Amino acid sequence: MKRIVFAALMLSGILISVSAGAQQKEVKKIEASASVLKEFGKMKESIPAQLLEVTEGIVIIPKMINAGLVIGGKRGKGLAMVKGDDGKWSDPVFITLTGGSFGFQAGVQSVDLVLIFKNKESLMDISKSSFTLGGDISVAAGPVGRSSSASTDYKLEAEVYSYSRSKGLFAGISLSGAALEIDHLAIEDYYKKAVSPKTLFSGSSRAKAPEVEKLRSTLSGLYQ
Repeated sequence: MKRIVFAALMLSGILISVSAGAQQKEVKKIEASASVLKEFGKMKESIPAQLLEVTEGIVIIPKMINAGLVIGGKRGKGLAMVKGDDGKWSDPVFITLTGGSFGFQAGVQSVDLVLIFKNKESLMDISKSSFTLGGDISVAAGPVGRSSSASTDYKLEAEVYSYSRSKGLFAGISLSGAALEIDHLAIEDYYKKAVSPKTLFSGSSRAKAPEVEKLRSTLSGLYQ
């Protein structure tokens, strides 16, 4: 009997440890996303503050792997947030980006990727199913410059604007054909329960964790 109780306690401890480890992985992802925004803000060729001020959604993917040898591939895990009617950013929703491209290319590089969404509805549709950049939704390289490159009346013809950074410099990258989808397992690991992306995007369960608060303040600090 004692052996059974001991085994049960050991198993319980292992499960708790695994759960905590999984949550910590997502915590680091949120912290890395805040660092990406902070580094972008330091750069001369930064995302224009005016563009961030009017945008309603954002996707941040730290250290996305962009690899290729004739046929290229992309794979990255990050998070998405939308801006509420009160101007505050939602809880992070964990996402995955996968996609490929064709053409001569070689090598492997790590890229920090930020996607700026003009309308939050475009991003919130991901909660229903995955969508394809350049297919279901248009994407273009975003304007750069802290203020002069994009005025408040900038014509936002694309639905999504992309920004990427590799080795401290802005880097061109093709996202046509890349798919964004919800990472439900990561959401459950971080929030310790199954939460719908719609609930997280709506702000109905706004997280107060320090890493989330830091991410929100870092993002808002880029344009306020």
